Amino acid sequence: MEATPHDALPDAARRVAELLETHGCAKPIVMLPATGKTSAEAAAGLGCEVAQIAKSIIFRRVTDNAPVLVIASGANRVDETKVAAHVGPLGKADARFVREQTGYAIGGVCPIGHATKPVTLIDADLLGLDSLWAAAGHPHAVFNLSPQELVALTGAPVVDVKA
Repeated sequence: MEATPHDALPDAARRVAELLETHGCAKPIVMLPATGKTSAEAAAGLGCEVAQIAKSIIFRRVTDNAPVLVIASGANRVDETKVAAHVGPLGKADARFVREQTGYAIGGVCPIGHATKPVTLIDADLLGLDSLWAAAGHPHAVFNLSPQELVALTGAPVVDVKA
């Protein structure tokens, strides 16, 4: 997959590229020819394993309406009970909540650069992989990074969230 030049990126993906650069993680943004809204679609477009897709799932914490971001392996379903044990009771986050709290549309939620800083957890299974692909602010935009880079960029704890 070839990197897309900054000036050819959609606005949100360009913001992610600039944010990665400011964090010293100048990873190129790759635009998928087809949507990467699901882990399977993204993996097919990238020619990687579904497990390598670091999917971003947003929940709403009931006690204070805070966004909760779970970055999980594309191969895993997230156990909401396990997540709630770490962050408190969870509610569903609709598309409007996701857009308002993250600044991204569902299917393009990046692990970083949110409008409101979320409470974040990283799926422990991601650390067993050499390479990950994460959404870059747009349903067709992704970037490659290591699990260690993901932890460094987010500062999030690594926990068991797999159902």
